[in-house]
Amino acid sequence: TYCRTDKFCSSRINSGSQSRMIFLGLGSNIGNRKQNLMRAIELLNQHNDIIVRKFSSIYETEPYGVKEQDDFLNAVIVVETKLFPEELLDVCLTIESRMGRTRELRWGPRVIDIDLLSYNNEAMHTERLTLPHPFFALRKFVLVPMAEIAGDFIVSDGMTVKNLLMQCPDSSNVTLYFG
Repeated sequence: TYCRTDKFCSSRINSGSQSRMIFLGLGSNIGNRKQNLMRAIELLNQHNDIIVRKFSSIYETEPYGVKEQDDFLNAVIVVETKLFPEELLDVCLTIESRMGRTRELRWGPRVIDIDLLSYNNEAMHTERLTLPHPFFALRKFVLVPMAEIAGDFIVSDGMTVKNLLMQCPDSSNVTLYFG
């Protein structure tokens, strides 16, 4: 199970190496967008080495980059895992592929997008992955849901998510989704 409160769920991850706290951003603008987000959360939670701890409300957002497409639904979740960053990336990419994601156009329409935003507050840069996500502090569709579940979390240079949101240059519309 996963939970949406400040209480943590009982853990499947309780032995061996230390677990890590990770923020993932989710987005969808093709098909049943809400169902796509919930299915991605379900598939992440079904993985033996991942447990979903918290998730934000769902927000409807204007497309970023390519404007001539349907609006997105976005959310941010907190997961706990013992997987290393690139292992978690592989799980996210597998779930995206399993759900029908194709990569034809940068910032284009997608059934599901799962981005690693912050991994245990670690910084890293490889050919495949940069952490924290290099653009999350510039995108309200990430910061608004992230602030809802972890506004006081320090993510960058001593700045909290709330601080980053207040300074975010993004003027796009992000509204709570009730559908």
